[in-house]
Amino acid sequence: MRYCSTRGEVRGWDFRQVLFSGYAPDGGMFMPETVPSLAPETLRSLKRSGLISGALSKFVVPGVVSIAKLKDGLSILELFHGETLAFKDLAMTCTVRFLEYFLRKDGSRATILVGTSGDTGGSAICSARGLAGVDVVVVFPRGRITPVQERQMTTNLEDNVHVFAADGTSDDIDVPLRRLFADQDLVKRHGLMSLNSVNMARILVQLAHFLFAYLRLSGVDKTRAGEPLPALDMVVPTGGAGNIAAGCIVKHMGVPLRFVAMVNSNDIVCRAVQKGDFSMAPIVTQTLAPAIDIQDPYNMERVLWLLSGKNGPLVKQMLEEFQKSHRLPLPDTLHKELSSLMSAGSVCDKGIVESMRRCWEENHYLVCPHTAVAVWYHYQTPPRPGENRCYVATASPAKFQAAVQEAGLSQELPEAVRALESKATRYTDLELGEDWEARLRERIEAIGSARARGSPFYST
Repeated sequence: MRYCSTRGEVRGWDFRQVLFSGYAPDGGMFMPETVPSLAPETLRSLKRSGLISGALSKFVVPGVVSIAKLKDGLSILELFHGETLAFKDLAMTCTVRFLEYFLRKDGSRATILVGTSGDTGGSAICSARGLAGVDVVVVFPRGRITPVQERQMTTNLEDNVHVFAADGTSDDIDVPLRRLFADQDLVKRHGLMSLNSVNMARILVQLAHFLFAYLRLSGVDKTRAGEPLPALDMVVPTGGAGNIAAGCIVKHMGVPLRFVAMVNSNDIVCRAVQKGDFSMAPIVTQTLAPAIDIQDPYNMERVLWLLSGKNGPLVKQMLEEFQKSHRLPLPDTLHKELSSLMSAGSVCDKGIVESMRRCWEENHYLVCPHTAVAVWYHYQTPPRPGENRCYVATASPAKFQAAVQEAGLSQELPEAVRALESKATRYTDLELGEDWEARLRERIEAIGSARARGSPFYST
C-alpha cells in the first residue's frame, strides 16, 4: 500500500515512511492512495477471526475489547482496558510495536513528539518508555486535564521520557508542533515523528474498533449470501476526530456504518455537520470531558479529503485558509456529503452529569464523561426497534473522579491509579509568553547531542 498527502503534493510513500512521520511535508495528513473494498462474504468470514495478541498482552480483559449490553439497546464498546485506561492504548501499543520492529531492523533512532489533550500523552509514554532507540517528548495543557491523566505522564522518570506542561490549551500546543514538523531538516536529523492520531499508523489500527463492533452487533453473521448487509450506527465522542476518520475509512471500504459525532461544548464538528460552519470558537471551553476539549479537530482533514473525492488541491486551499483565519464555510456540495455521512450533537456539562447519573441508576454501570457525551444521544434519541447501534466508550471513569463526584457517584479506584499519588514527578514548564517552539527545538537538539555522545539525555 502507498500513501499520499491530503493536500496533493506528496505521493508514493510506503508504510515505514508514514510511520516515522507526523504531518506530511506539504502540511497535509497521510492517507492510503487507494482504499481496498471488503466484499460482503469477506465481512461474514471475519466473524471467525481474532485480534493482534502480542502487542495487546497487557490488556486486563479477555479479548482486549468488551461490549456491555445494557437496558433498552444501550450497547457500549469498551475500548479502555489497557495500561492507561484509555482507548488510545489499543492503537498506541500496536504502533509502537511497528516502530520497534523497524528501529531494530535498521539500527536507527527516533524522537516522538506528541501534543496531548489528556490521554494520548500518557499512552504514548507508557508504550515507549525505556524503549531503546526512542525518546518521547510530550506536551500537555497544564490545569486542563485531570490529576490522573497528568500523573500518568509526569511520574515516568525514564531517561527517554521528556514531559512539558504548557500554560495553554491543546490547540495552542498544536501550533508549535506543526511548525517543528514542517522543518524537514529537523525531522530528518532527529527522526522526528508523531504518535498523535496525526500518525496514519494510529488510524489504521483504529479501523479495527469499527470492524469489531460491526461484526459483534450488526447481525451480519445471520445474513445469507445475496442478502443486503445490515447497517450499524456508531455513536462516537469526538475531539480530534481520529476515531471518526478511522470509521469513515471503514465505511469507504464497504462496511455499512452510519455515524453520530457527539461533542461537548467545543462544538466545531457539530456545527460543521449541521450548518457547514467549520470555524473555531474564540476560546477552547474547559469541560468535564477534557480529552475532547478541542477546537481544531485536525483529523477532519482526512474526512473532508475522502468526501471531496480525494481532491488534494481543494483540501489544501480550504485547510490553509482555516489555519490562517480559523474560519471555513464548507462548500455546499461538501457539506451535503458530510451531513449525509454523519449526524452530530453537542452536550454541555449538565447533560454529561445527567447522562452519567441516569446510566448508573438504570444499569449500575458507570461511564466516564466522554462516554457520557455519546450515551446522552441514547437518552435523547433512543434506537428504534430493529435498529443496531453502538456507543463508543473511550476511557475508564477512574481517570475522571471530579466528574464522577459531580454526578453524585463514587467508584473504587484501581490500585494502579491509587499508586500514582505516591510517585515522584518530573516535567518542564512552558510559560505563557515563552517561545514554545524554540524551547521544544532546544530539547530535541539536546536529545540528539546526547545520542551522539552515546548517553541518555538525563544522565548529562
